[in-house]
Amino acid sequence: MIFWALPLFWLACTTAGYVFARQQGIPTSVVLAALPAFLLEATLFLALGVEGWRKRLETVRPAGVAALLVLAAIAPYCAASLAFGSFHWQSLAAIALLAGLVSFWYVVLPQRPAADLLLLALMAAVVLTKVFASLYVRPNPKLPLEALGQAMWIRTGAFALLSVRRVQGVGFGFWPSAREWKIGAVFFLLMLPVVAALAWWIGYGKFHPPEASWIRTPVIVLLTFFGGLWVLALGEEFFFRGLLQQWMTGWLRNQWAGLIATSLLFGSVHLWYRAFPNWRFAVLAAVAGLFYGLAFRQAGSIRASMVTHALTITTVRVFFS
Repeated sequence: MIFWALPLFWLACTTAGYVFARQQGIPTSVVLAALPAFLLEATLFLALGVEGWRKRLETVRPAGVAALLVLAAIAPYCAASLAFGSFHWQSLAAIALLAGLVSFWYVVLPQRPAADLLLLALMAAVVLTKVFASLYVRPNPKLPLEALGQAMWIRTGAFALLSVRRVQGVGFGFWPSAREWKIGAVFFLLMLPVVAALAWWIGYGKFHPPEASWIRTPVIVLLTFFGGLWVLALGEEFFFRGLLQQWMTGWLRNQWAGLIATSLLFGSVHLWYRAFPNWRFAVLAAVAGLFYGLAFRQAGSIRASMVTHALTITTVRVFFS
């Protein structure tokens, strides 16, 4: 079934890319050259959500899975850099090294709390230091080619944890069930007045109506929501709620302590958002993290907290500045 769906998936990705390019004023020639690399990364990312494919990896030795993950990590970089004439062996080696560290983490290290925390710290450090911005050279100032590296990083880390370490109780997937949609939406509605009041009190952002026309606004809202749901929310909810909240709850032996500790850590990593120390955004993220964690706890799946998270992203980006 998934193979029949791939052409539709590629068409949807191409359409989203076209809309983004038009909105940003990126030349068509640049978009066409970048498209194969982005479609390759999108397809590899899609494979992450297909449980049957992940189950097949479990029949392969962990070292073999790790080697495959490294090869999959460098493929989109090669496609993009060769298309734009920006290929560098040093960048390729750096990407392979980073992917290798994550992929072989649990091949070399035991599955213990210290190893788990160190891996999450590594994942966060690479994101916060914006390593991929220096490895993926932009062919156009408005085309964020480093997004390929960010998606690869989420994908490689998630695959390593799901297929090598084989974590349980995450509820990993791209499409929420009806129950998960409902739980995610309910916790978003409960969160909204709390976060809105807090944002007003600390002076974060200003409300404004959508800047696009009434025809384009629904398209932007949908693209923002599903882009947030399947990339940013999926990655952050997997690592913070699916993994860290579960682990912290077990280590502290208390669900509320695990929820609060995870939310505080979630807020703290947002200190680096745009300009350090962005304490207002970090405070809001920590409070929002409580509601994401509650959605995850009630549903037993990150797909519910992904809905809450993606609705928050969409509201902030479309209606606030």
